[in-house]
Amino acid sequence: MFFRKFSGFLLATVLSLVFFSCQSEITDEQYSTKETITKTTPLTTYVERIVMQKTAQDNIIDQTDCFMVKFPYVVTVNAVDITINSAADITLVENNIALSSIDTDVVSIHFPITVIFNDYNEKTIDSLSDYTDLLHDCDEKSDDLSQINCLNFNYPILINRYDSNNQIASSLTIKDNRALYYFVNNLEDNQFIAIVYPITITSSNGNQVIITDNSQFENRIKEALDNCSENTNTSLDFVQVLTSGTWKISYFFDDEERTTVYNGYQFSFKSDYTVVASKSGISKTGIWSIKTNNGEREFKIDFDADPLKKLEENWEVFEFSTSELRFRDPSDNSLETDYLYFTKIN
Repeated sequence: MFFRKFSGFLLATVLSLVFFSCQSEITDEQYSTKETITKTTPLTTYVERIVMQKTAQDNIIDQTDCFMVKFPYVVTVNAVDITINSAADITLVENNIALSSIDTDVVSIHFPITVIFNDYNEKTIDSLSDYTDLLHDCDEKSDDLSQINCLNFNYPILINRYDSNNQIASSLTIKDNRALYYFVNNLEDNQFIAIVYPITITSSNGNQVIITDNSQFENRIKEALDNCSENTNTSLDFVQVLTSGTWKISYFFDDEERTTVYNGYQFSFKSDYTVVASKSGISKTGIWSIKTNNGEREFKIDFDADPLKKLEENWEVFEFSTSELRFRDPSDNSLETDYLYFTKIN
């Protein structure tokens, strides 16, 4: 009898230890700070830009990345009416324009039309004057970082959502770009999620690539930004953009988010490679540098005193526009990639 009781107690104890151990391992595995992301995590914003409504396919017709014209619609190209029922029909417009290299090609859209914006919202445009006004509004936003092209998810993908105890609260299967866009766009500020890897994407060169973690995924995004012609803006010069106007730090992550530490600072990068950081009437001067290392542009800021000294890393230029500068340091020894974002003030 004693043996049976002791055996039962021993079995229960062992099972409890195994269960507790498994729970700990699951928690550690599922709630990895390296793989979980939030609404403001850089990778989350990149995913959102990948799955935006694709609007570049009809640029030969509407002359903008701001929106696409919803099918079907009719255009007149060099006196020939062409009905556009799908993306494939845009080739008909291209072929007509290619018939002659010496004529002036005119593409006229028949109104009314419906346009679809990057965020999947739609708007009806009734006339050419309304269309002209819309293009003007788009031009005012043309320096914003737009959608990321030449990368596509292979669906379905699975996303885990976590509760306050760092356990999986629920899992969601995403089946298309629109669903993923709305999911990411509507995330709450304090909500943690994780992509369930592996996933498969179609990369910028058209190949199918298996992605196994956040770091690998971000590297593929960087590759698309550098190599996809629909993403690159070769007319912008980094140094000219950097030394024009005044900047503020809009995001800084070094093991944890530290953006608020730099609230109120304004940065002016000078052509003599000095940088002036001003706050509350007090200015501090440092130096900046840019070089190319193994094909990557490296940017560095050097100040003598904290907190500005914390900005000193070998930053990789991830992407930039006339209003945004985005740097990362993926070679840091910690589990996390560090990030530094500047937004232009004026």
